[in-house]
Amino acid sequence: MLVIEAKLKGSQNQYKVLDEMILAGQFIRNSCLRYWMDNKNVKRNDLQKLCAVLAKDKNFPWAKKLNSQARQASADRTWQSIQRFYRNCRQNLPGKKGYPKFPSECCANKKFTRSVEYKNTGYKLSTDRKKIEFIDGFKAGVFELWTTRDLVWYSQQQISRVRVVRRESRLLLPILGQRREKRNS
Repeated sequence: MLVIEAKLKGSQNQYKVLDEMILAGQFIRNSCLRYWMDNKNVKRNDLQKLCAVLAKDKNFPWAKKLNSQARQASADRTWQSIQRFYRNCRQNLPGKKGYPKFPSECCANKKFTRSVEYKNTGYKLSTDRKKIEFIDGFKAGVFELWTTRDLVWYSQQQISRVRVVRRESRLLLPILGQRREKRNS
């Protein structure tokens, strides 16, 4: 797995829109976690279905603005924390088992507390890989990517996920993809 981290450069209004995107992802995670707490025998697929229900609900217009794959990635992150809790309980680990918490209750310094992840849709990289455009319902616009690596050497198929992360006072964009295979000739 290849991880390239880039800073996003845009206007203050664009940063506010990105914060709204992150909060919408956090809302999806919180809703999935609350659904798991309130109901018995909840499966991963139930959380995926909840994402569609939240998107159709008129009371939460921001949930529909978020890309469907970003909503499902937020539900997947919630499911991963639930699975980690169950795994720790089965292994009888001493001490706390890591009961899933709402992201707002977690430590503010936690690495990915404030993030939203786009898998294959919802964003578009420029041909020179120096700009990214978010094309979901929030319409954040085009951002410049500041990175130490040149992304032009990676094809669009190699870049599998993009995550917008709010850390301290900056917005980062970890780009996750596949490493290029070395050819032996």
